[in-house]
Amino acid sequence: MPIPSAFSTRKFQSLIGVLIPALLIMACQTTSKATDLTAGPNVNYERLSKEKKDLEKSLAKSEATRKELEEKLAETQVRFLEKDAQVTGLEEQMESQQKMLDDAVVEVVRAKAKLRSLESRAEAASNMAEAEIAVKALKVELGAKEQDPDVLKTEHLLKMSADEFKNENYGGALYLTNQAKGHIKACQIRLRSREGTTFDDETQFTQPLALKVLKSSHLKKEPDSKSKTISKLEKGTRLMAYSHKGEWTRVTCESGTSGWVLQSVLGSR
Repeated sequence: MPIPSAFSTRKFQSLIGVLIPALLIMACQTTSKATDLTAGPNVNYERLSKEKKDLEKSLAKSEATRKELEEKLAETQVRFLEKDAQVTGLEEQMESQQKMLDDAVVEVVRAKAKLRSLESRAEAASNMAEAEIAVKALKVELGAKEQDPDVLKTEHLLKMSADEFKNENYGGALYLTNQAKGHIKACQIRLRSREGTTFDDETQFTQPLALKVLKSSHLKKEPDSKSKTISKLEKGTRLMAYSHKGEWTRVTCESGTSGWVLQSVLGSR
C-alpha cells in the first residue's frame, strides 16, 4: 500500500475540517426540528384548552343572563295581566254605577210624575230650549274634536228630558233639564278658568274640585301674595278649583270670577 504524501494528508485534514462542522450543523437542525415537532402539539393543545374554557365561561354567563331575562319577562307579563284585570274590573264597575245612576234618575222622574207636579208644559219646553241652545254654544266653543264629559252628560239628560216631555211628564222633563243645566254651568266655569295665564309648574287636577272658603281671604290675580287683589272672599264662599302651583290654587267663583287663593283657606264642601 503506498504511503500518502504530506500534501495528500493536509488535503484530507482540510476536508475533514470542513465536513465535521457541516455535520454538526445538520445534527443541530435535525434536533431543533424534532423539538419543534414535539413541542408544537403541546402548545396547540394548551391554547385550544384555554379557548374552550373561555368559551364555556362565556356560554355560562350568557345562559345566566338569558334565564334572568326570561324571569323578568315572565314577571312583566304577570304584572300586565294584573293591570289588565284591574282595568277591566274598573270598567265593569263604572258601567254598573252608571246604570245604577240612570235607574235612580228614572225613579226620581217617576216620583215626580206620581206627585203630579205643577210645572206647566210651557215652562218645561222653555227650559229645554234654553238648555239646548246653551249646549250647542258650548260645543262650538270647545271645538268638534273635544269630547267634554259635561257636554256628553248634558246631551244624555236632555234626551231623557225629551222622552219624558213626549210622555206628558212635564215635571220630570223640567227636573232632567235642570240637571242638564248644572252640567252646562260646570263646563262654562271650567272654560272661563282656561282663559287665564298658565304658569310654569302649574299642575292641573284630574277633575274640578268643589271647595269652599274656610275663612276670609283674598282672590289674587296671580299665585303670589304681592299680586293684585281681584276681590275679597268671605267665609263659606263656594268655588271650583282646577289647578295648583305651590301653595296657591286656581279657582273660579260661582259668579264666574277666576283667580288664585291660598290652599290653606280652602276646604271641601
